[in-house]
Amino acid sequence: MHFYHSEKTALFIDGANLYQTARALGFDIDYRRLLELFANESRLVRAFYYTALVEDQEYSPIRPLVDWLDYNGYTMVTKPTKEFTDSSGRRKTKGNMDIELAIDMLEISNYLDHVVLFSGDGDFRRLIEAVQRKAVRTTIISTIRTSPPMIADELRRAADTFIDLETLRQDIERIHTSPPDERRRNRPPRDMDDLPDDDEDYNR
Repeated sequence: MHFYHSEKTALFIDGANLYQTARALGFDIDYRRLLELFANESRLVRAFYYTALVEDQEYSPIRPLVDWLDYNGYTMVTKPTKEFTDSSGRRKTKGNMDIELAIDMLEISNYLDHVVLFSGDGDFRRLIEAVQRKAVRTTIISTIRTSPPMIADELRRAADTFIDLETLRQDIERIHTSPPDERRRNRPPRDMDDLPDDDEDYNR
């Protein structure tokens, strides 16, 4: 990875997008290992994780993951999902966190040397360009190894560095080697399949 130990760095994780990317590549992310990887490579200032939550359900399947991340070094940014009826009359939920992520990145980038965005959403191209004008390095983490690629071409072109998530697999994949009871105590819960939909395709 193109990192320097003296660089003040922050991670910005588009939770739904990262989950879809890892699932497309066929592995689960160990969020403890992910945090340790970047803490070892740079002066990690903050790791933001963005996700929408279904608040009117008695149990939200992503809540265990959110709680674990909140207690284990991540700064959680959440908001309630919104329900709507599409053109076919089907009820859907959406939870777009783009604005929250953009505001946070623009604000904290004044104090950083390097921002790392886990997303392939092309809507973030202008955000990356704005951060670069502050003389802050930018890295995008997504993948081109799926068909179609999970990252929008315009976002990949805008970033100073692109890292394919697949190349980090050996460093951040969840490894099931310990006994089941020990595994339950030490590993974060996995993301769930019924994450709310964004209001755009993930790579658009």
